[in-house]
Amino acid sequence: MKEKTTVLTPVQMAFLVHQRVARLATTSESGEPHAIPVCFAFDGHLIHIALDEKPKNVSPTRLKRVRNILANPNVVVITDRYSEDWKLLAYVMVRGRAGLVEPASPEHTLAIRLLRGKYHQYEQMKIEENPVISIHPEQVASWGALDALGSSRSLMDILLGRRSVRRYLARDVPEEAIEKVLEAARWAPSPHGRQPWRFAVLTRKETKTHLAEAMGEEWQANLDMDGQSAEVVEKRLEGSRKRLLDAPVLVLLCVYLEDLDVYPDAARQQSEIMMAIQSLGAAAQNALLAAYSLGLDAGWVCSPLFCPEKVTEALGLDLSLIPHALLTLGYAEGDPPKRRARKPIDELVIYRD
Repeated sequence: MKEKTTVLTPVQMAFLVHQRVARLATTSESGEPHAIPVCFAFDGHLIHIALDEKPKNVSPTRLKRVRNILANPNVVVITDRYSEDWKLLAYVMVRGRAGLVEPASPEHTLAIRLLRGKYHQYEQMKIEENPVISIHPEQVASWGALDALGSSRSLMDILLGRRSVRRYLARDVPEEAIEKVLEAARWAPSPHGRQPWRFAVLTRKETKTHLAEAMGEEWQANLDMDGQSAEVVEKRLEGSRKRLLDAPVLVLLCVYLEDLDVYPDAARQQSEIMMAIQSLGAAAQNALLAAYSLGLDAGWVCSPLFCPEKVTEALGLDLSLIPHALLTLGYAEGDPPKRRARKPIDELVIYRD
């Protein structure tokens, strides 16, 4: 059943943010249609489309889509999902008014950050020298299984597409999706196949609040010890607290030492612990990739590693569990503005023979 809205609903917004390609349709003054595939980013309010580098020295204003927008700002952006299983078909169509945002403005800077955060290819392109097309949604129509779990993307697409998210929509995550994320983590490689880790899943606001307060006490003490000003401490604590409370789901990752082999010497025992920690990282990566493949977004929070006793006490966990990290799960409010640049492969490979 087709749904029409004047603003994007959380379900429509989540579907839009997770798509990698959209179609932009414009018309000329005479009504001639023009449609092309585009890369885009969404900041929660506006859709931004870059004007890429061109092989020829062509002014951006000479591009057909730009000339059309200058003559008639009414446009359509459509994102869709196709699958051979037609129960998974879906689309979101946004009608709105488009305009050009010129370089050097704050709006342009934000748009470029969003676009480079979503597409690593833009990191090597001079898109900041061209205007950005920004579209204000006015009417939205959608159809199909927007909420369907699953992806037809390749593993490499998932690896490159996954982002670390801090801002989430106020939208519950289906229990089925949480179970699939945990199932993916369960299949990570581990020393002796022992799976020396455990996961605590937090969804209740009261529980998340209790955890955030306990961790906040420790972090405030650390920031005070570092000589941070009271203003900076308060701002960072509030940001950390909001990050935990706004995430619909928190998954606490713990190392479980009881499952490890025991050796008479300290060196081998330390290596056994190190293997457990390494395998916990593999479980976390499995969970992050599974979440993204299911249409969810996620983030990795390392703060439990700095206050394991506080976390254990706040949640009433067994003392044999050592908290290491939190995964936040949900639906991104918009495209994340930052993506850390990766070093070239030649700097990372130190030996070939």
